[in-house]
Amino acid sequence: MTLELGADSGDGREELPDRGAGELPPGWARATLGELGVKVQPGFASGKHNRDGDGTVHLRPMNITRNGAIDLSDARYVNDDSDRRVEYGDVLFNNTNSPALVGKTAWVASLEPVAYSNHMTRLRGPEGLDGKFLATQLHHLWASGYFKTVLNNHVNQASVSRKVLLDTEIVVPPLTEQRRIVAEVEQQLTHIEAGEVAAHAALSGAASLAEQITARGTRGCLSEVDLYSAPLEKADIDDGRIPDLPAGWNWARLGEIAEVVGGVTKDSKRQSDPDYVEVPYLRVANVQRGQLALNKVTTIRVPPEKAASLRLEPGDILLNEGGDRDKLGRGWVWEGQIENCIHQNHVFRARVIGQTVHPKLLAWHANGFGKAWCDRNGTQSVNLASISLRKIKLLPVPIPPQEIQEELVKTIELHLENVASARSIAEGALTHAQDLRAALLNAAFTGALVPQDPADEPASALLDRIRAARATAQKAPRKRASRKPRSAPPGQEELPQ
Repeated sequence: MTLELGADSGDGREELPDRGAGELPPGWARATLGELGVKVQPGFASGKHNRDGDGTVHLRPMNITRNGAIDLSDARYVNDDSDRRVEYGDVLFNNTNSPALVGKTAWVASLEPVAYSNHMTRLRGPEGLDGKFLATQLHHLWASGYFKTVLNNHVNQASVSRKVLLDTEIVVPPLTEQRRIVAEVEQQLTHIEAGEVAAHAALSGAASLAEQITARGTRGCLSEVDLYSAPLEKADIDDGRIPDLPAGWNWARLGEIAEVVGGVTKDSKRQSDPDYVEVPYLRVANVQRGQLALNKVTTIRVPPEKAASLRLEPGDILLNEGGDRDKLGRGWVWEGQIENCIHQNHVFRARVIGQTVHPKLLAWHANGFGKAWCDRNGTQSVNLASISLRKIKLLPVPIPPQEIQEELVKTIELHLENVASARSIAEGALTHAQDLRAALLNAAFTGALVPQDPADEPASALLDRIRAARATAQKAPRKRASRKPRSAPPGQEELPQ
């Protein structure tokens, strides 16, 4: 069966037919998880994880994907002898996470029982409630934003309590229809997910192509040219393999063709100094690879002479001195977007001397060859990387003939525009896939996905059986614990008759 969408909503998205508020298809019912008798069991915390496969898999929130599947690519293992496990057919609910992620849910397909953390809740429904149907519907509630409205917010995370979870209302079709819905959802999702895989591959390919364009372009290799080994003055640094260049090109050290300086260090104790001036300044997070993120630019108070000496000018290249390894060495060209802006000490400023090299050519080169060069020559620690001002001045830079630089920049930008267009198409395909996924699940839980069968046992019969079982359990007499015979107090033991 193919999912048929309804009329266009006016914003380019199609809508499914509206059955009316509160209206359910024949044979369907609404009930809370508590009314359905769903059993909930939280997992356990364990700080002694390993990735070596020693022990039992211990599922954590990151093991449930945003598409409601269990992903064991980053599996952790624990040594645990308890019986708190999820088994084949169980439903696993993420009860604690960031507010945006609380509520992710997955159906468990593992043939081996596995452990799960205290940030997860195991759900086991009654006979008559299909586990896949329950997991798919709860995950749809998460994707629709329901759990954001009922969670408890904490300092750095949020949670959904057991009571709130049991008070969550779902729709319940007849059991045979639940299974038909699940089968149709899975079939349709295979097509949607295939499209998503292709779109992600296209995005990855576009990113790789953009890197190749800038790397080859800044070395004059976008077309077939004869290359030769250009000389470069040796230095006490690991340059790696220096690529060959076209005739007329040369290599130079960054410090030979640009004035390179570090930025300002914030003096917290003197921020109220009346002689200081307040200016905007860029930090590592503002300097991206091939762009500047200027949506969050903070200010700093510095001496007037420092503000003047570090003031950025259009054409300056900003390069990150430190941060995590991904941030080290990345950068882009300042175009004068913010008046009187300076930069912090973890960002280098390279100002080209004269017209030696076009700033964009230098920035593109720094994000490719320069990034790998900084990784080799920088200092690495557990979570941070950095490179000194002395070393960054030794970065090898290819210098094209002056007369071809402007045309070379235009050629690279034209290629990058074509890549950006392809990337935009792939991103649009991903958005459309998400719309299709939402429409599919909306159809599944409003009765519009598969036809109803009047011969199916209505869901009300399931609820009646659950109520009857509860009533019987409440009426059953409780066994009173037998009392142990009381012993006489010391000194009052009974004598034998």
